[in-house]
Amino acid sequence: MPGLRCFIVAGLTAAGMCVAGAAQRNLDFANDKLDAPPAAFRSTLVGTGRPGQWKVMLDDIVPTGTVLSTEPTFGGKQRVLAQVSRDPTDERFPMLILDDEVFGDFTVTAKLKVVGGAIEQMAGIAFRLQDEKGYYAARIDALANTFRFYRVVGGVRDQAIGTNLVVAPNVWHELGLECKGNRIRFRLNGNDVLPEITDSTFIRGKLGFWTKSDSVSYFRDIRLTYTPHEYLARLLVRDTLKRYPRLLGLKIFAASPDKPGVRIVASDDENELGQPAGKVEEDVIAKDAMFYGRGKGQALITLPLHDRNGVAIAAVRVVLKPMIGQTEQNAIGRALPIIKLMEPRVPSLKDLLD
Repeated sequence: MPGLRCFIVAGLTAAGMCVAGAAQRNLDFANDKLDAPPAAFRSTLVGTGRPGQWKVMLDDIVPTGTVLSTEPTFGGKQRVLAQVSRDPTDERFPMLILDDEVFGDFTVTAKLKVVGGAIEQMAGIAFRLQDEKGYYAARIDALANTFRFYRVVGGVRDQAIGTNLVVAPNVWHELGLECKGNRIRFRLNGNDVLPEITDSTFIRGKLGFWTKSDSVSYFRDIRLTYTPHEYLARLLVRDTLKRYPRLLGLKIFAASPDKPGVRIVASDDENELGQPAGKVEEDVIAKDAMFYGRGKGQALITLPLHDRNGVAIAAVRVVLKPMIGQTEQNAIGRALPIIKLMEPRVPSLKDLLD
């Protein structure tokens, strides 16, 4: 994905413990267009006022004598993510959400720098984000010299927890967060800033960058180490292919709440994820019907997948190698056990996509 590097490693958490098979993701914005928002992110606004103005831009490299970033440099400058809108509305919280991944257990470190703001000078990270009305946030304040953590539930912000400490403006500060189950740890510039917090409100969610009011804030060197979360739909495909290794193909189509239309939500070919369904798959769901088709050396059977209430919520396309004398009836008979294997694991559409 542009501007992102993602690979599987034995990663290190903030506590220094090795996590075998963890995924690591570095956001360096190297391939993103300057003066434009980075790919894979979505800008949103909590509160009132104008939306934030997020863009990738070049910033001067830190002075000689300090530890240099490992990120790519460009003629004496480095790429940063910036929120540059100066709307002074008080209850205004621009956020930029990494929209293509949900994180459960994870560690993130990011460099933050506040470079402007007459009313506020804040920068932070929103995490385990459900939507604009439900998330955690941790932020620094260069005007009040504070660090704060708070929780938003149902659009209502709880009383903040935090401490007073020096947060110099125009200086990079490293914010670190570690979430493991219901335990949350915070570090700023290598030091623990709060006792470990235990909270079970949000067990997983998205990650985003956060500012307030007229704060102009920069972000860079974002490092994520996390336990990959597999959606149930993808687990179903993976487990079915293990049980039926002779299948030529397997795909699940469903309508995701955050994207229009029926799309591929799980597939034996991950490059197909997100591609729109055809009329056959839409009809299979809408009419709770089965479809049989033939391709070159293939038998294609598309069947409805039902939730616990018997409602067709998805379509499953099973691709088989035809048998001698293959008929529609026996092809469907070969595919039905796959649906019967899946359906007891799918209480609802939400569970399928979660």
